[in-house]
Amino acid sequence: MFNFDNTYAQQLEGFYTRCKSAEVPKPELIRFNSELASALGLEHIEPNDAANIFSGNESLAGASPLAQVYAGHQFGHYSAQLGDGRALLLGEVVDTTGRRYDIQLKGSGRTPYSRGGDGKSALGPVLREYIMSEAMHVLGIPTTRALAAVSSGEMVMRTEPLPGAVFTRVAASHIRIGTFQYFAALSEQDKVRQLADYTIARHYPDIQSSSTPYLDLLTAISAAQASLVAQWMLVGFVHGVMNTDNMTVTGETIDYGPCAFMDHYAPETVFSSIDTHGRYAYQNQPTIAQWNLARLAETLLPQLDENNDKAIELATEVLNQFPQHYHHHWLSGMRNKLGLKSSEQDDMTLMNELLAAIDKQNVDYTLLFRRLIDLLTGDEQAVIGLFDDAALFKQWLPKWKSRLQRDELELNDSVELMLQVNPVYIPRNHKVEEALEFAVQHKDYSMFERLLGVLSHPYDESSQYQEYAMPAPQEFGPYKTFCGT
Repeated sequence: MFNFDNTYAQQLEGFYTRCKSAEVPKPELIRFNSELASALGLEHIEPNDAANIFSGNESLAGASPLAQVYAGHQFGHYSAQLGDGRALLLGEVVDTTGRRYDIQLKGSGRTPYSRGGDGKSALGPVLREYIMSEAMHVLGIPTTRALAAVSSGEMVMRTEPLPGAVFTRVAASHIRIGTFQYFAALSEQDKVRQLADYTIARHYPDIQSSSTPYLDLLTAISAAQASLVAQWMLVGFVHGVMNTDNMTVTGETIDYGPCAFMDHYAPETVFSSIDTHGRYAYQNQPTIAQWNLARLAETLLPQLDENNDKAIELATEVLNQFPQHYHHHWLSGMRNKLGLKSSEQDDMTLMNELLAAIDKQNVDYTLLFRRLIDLLTGDEQAVIGLFDDAALFKQWLPKWKSRLQRDELELNDSVELMLQVNPVYIPRNHKVEEALEFAVQHKDYSMFERLLGVLSHPYDESSQYQEYAMPAPQEFGPYKTFCGT
């Protein structure tokens, strides 16, 4: 069923602890991602078999269950040992295109890295990760993906008893910045090098023959993260917990705990209940990504050059390029969102003036760009009506129209481009909570399924799904998210 080829287990002894999942009393399949399963080359799986497999009750031939060890900076403070406290890497499979993926269970029970936790997951966080990761995938943003969600038939204790569940996550790999930090902090530079060599061979094979492979690795990871965070910013996504153990070397979005999408544009937006100082606010995400990359660079210094001062100089040069890479991706994406194909020197100013015009004006970030399309097709009031005070926007509007006239695209082509890159449907916070409440409180997954269906076609507007395109009603109030553990 799974054609496992477990290179992490085979080549990185000492980077994990082998362990087994806890048995659950009554597994029931909530959802199986047949599209992803087909891409992974999996055969048809019966629901009862899927429930047993993806709850961890059934051992799979060829699997090599293990919990990975890593460290990490959490909200800026270093934790020397974290690791998979409620997850097990079952193994790796190679998909139908030759790409390698990890298959991991989340909520499968205690491991040596559980730090007093029960290693289980509640149903709500499992369904949230399913919704968010699949929505991000359809939006074209690099992400881990959801293969299955299974209810466990047992209650887990958080602030109150909650129904338990197990999530099956698929990722290019689960190697994190924190994985490098763990061994560097122990001064085990041989293992840091071993991990770097494995990462290069698995994820960046083009640099294996380089004369400076470890510097090139830092450069490649930095570039991947710059692109990823730019894409977050373009859709108004707030990760919420950008600790170094939540940043992968592949540039995939991972760990959808207190994440959310921004409704009304406000750069200081924070959703996480534990981010009391706004460290991971929407506007801070690029800066934090660069900070995290600096922590990775520190672990690689002995590999970059025998002379520490020279190594620091080389790493600093790479890190200093991050803002340039980030702004390149962000500006390119913003041009697309505004229907522009060519580039002009003053484009950054044009984009920043738009953001200044919508800041603190109660403007829904996602709807803004869809309403700009309406404006181009003759309905200016549709976008003006989003504002509390549209004075600055009205000053900006002629500049955009003038810029469109100078662009190489015809107006109809600009509209078509904007329709392709500006979603009408995102995981609206109130609709996500609605789906989770129905599932958790009533064991009714109809709203969960409906939401997934709407989000699977984010650019295709339909009158029957109008409620999914609107921001939360005022009575929904300030939105707070909580860590799934």
